Amino acid sequence: MALSDFVAAVVAVLRRRPGDLLPVYALGVAITAIVRVVPFAGIAVAYLFLAATGRLDTIRTALADLESPPTDPNADPEAVESWASGLEPVFDQLLTLPLGILAVVTIGASVVLFALLSAAVAAGQLSACYSRLRDNRGLLAAFDGARRYWLRFLGLFVLELLCWTVVLVTVGIGAALLAGAISLGTGSALLSVPVVLFAGLLTIVLLLGIRAVFAFAPVAIVVDDAGVFGSLRSAAGFVRAQPVEAVFYYAMAILAMIALSTVTGLLSLVDVVTLGSLLSALLVFPALDLLKTAVYCGYRDRLTPPEPPARSLRAQFRAGLRRGWAELGSYVRATPATHALVLAIGLFGFWMGWAAADPFAGTFSASITTRLEGIFPPTFALELFGNNWLVAITTAYGGVAFVLPAIVSVLFNGIALGITARLEVDPAELAAFVVPHGIIEIPAILIASALGISVGVTAWRTWRGRAGRTDFADALERAFWVLVGIGILLAIAALIEGFVSPYYYRLFLP
Repeated sequence: MALSDFVAAVVAVLRRRPGDLLPVYALGVAITAIVRVVPFAGIAVAYLFLAATGRLDTIRTALADLESPPTDPNADPEAVESWASGLEPVFDQLLTLPLGILAVVTIGASVVLFALLSAAVAAGQLSACYSRLRDNRGLLAAFDGARRYWLRFLGLFVLELLCWTVVLVTVGIGAALLAGAISLGTGSALLSVPVVLFAGLLTIVLLLGIRAVFAFAPVAIVVDDAGVFGSLRSAAGFVRAQPVEAVFYYAMAILAMIALSTVTGLLSLVDVVTLGSLLSALLVFPALDLLKTAVYCGYRDRLTPPEPPARSLRAQFRAGLRRGWAELGSYVRATPATHALVLAIGLFGFWMGWAAADPFAGTFSASITTRLEGIFPPTFALELFGNNWLVAITTAYGGVAFVLPAIVSVLFNGIALGITARLEVDPAELAAFVVPHGIIEIPAILIASALGISVGVTAWRTWRGRAGRTDFADALERAFWVLVGIGILLAIAALIEGFVSPYYYRLFLP
């Protein structure tokens, strides 16, 4: 097959039915929302322990007696040290054996959960790519693939990590010993520099070789139903048999990573950091996975992609926005009880944050005016949109873990807002800033949270056998389009927050 055929297959899959593939990649972003439930639970347990042992009252008293921290960057070091010494009673209450054990368990559980979820989601992603490249339903294949291949993917990840570790340790130790022997034998450290440079070059070559083989091993697991070591043999056989196709993928992957790094780097210079995460999750990673699956399917003669849409990309984009807006309205009208529940949870979280911050209102303070200093409206609005839409995506698809991450997200956002509102030095000024964009942004985030609960309920019913896999796939695909509608709301809110909210109310200040 021509290399252009593989690119055409990727474009056709991404354009024909994006809602049947991209939700699996949104689940990859949502892993963080699921995993953070563990540290939040750990914090809750720690809070109950501190409250039950009376340590919490001691901490509150110490913080209440603490003076405000120095804000002048040129403050006297003795003043900073004096303020920091006031925190010693707080650390004395926190640094205990039970809390230390809890911290270790929490961190360990978070790492294990992240690894397991990453393996399952990666298996689902490539299974969906393989299915869509054969013009079949992607989300249904993702469920089967995640359940069937997650352990093999985990084994592959661990094996690659071990290979990288062996290379780094072996070459590092060998180079250090050789460079040391040369330095001692000649009495000049400069003569060991070529050894270090050669070791660095050798390390890069070996690591690239490992990555080159392991890049196609996950695809071999899905396409050939191979085991961990069998997938490596199949991947190596593919590279030997189809070197042009393999090099083509490597080149495209390197170019994509360079382009993504360049774009995100340039955006970070103007304080736009979350847009890169959205681009990578919803465009770059799906395209690269489709490409390497397509070239491997071509090697196995199993590539039958769908036909690309007849309408132009511009027309399809407009139609997608219209569909997203329609799905958003339909979902809100169909789930009033879920939205009422989310609102109640959010208000409860706000009250929790307000009550938690109340004892420290005089000690710590926040100022919306200070936070808005030096903003540049266009980049500020772009970062707000990217961050808020990323939060909406992670909240909605994080709910797939049986609702709990979505509820935790609502509580966390409510608590954060409550703390900020209670510590604000001028609540009226904060309210004046929030109102213009908040009447759009806050409902949009609440809708995303309700969407997470709906997805979680469907996941639970599917797991219990009360709903079919098709129902679950339909729920995830519908969530994708509802999130498109939420993105429209958040874009409008970001424009208001960037260009209107920081300025209009200042006209009325004395």
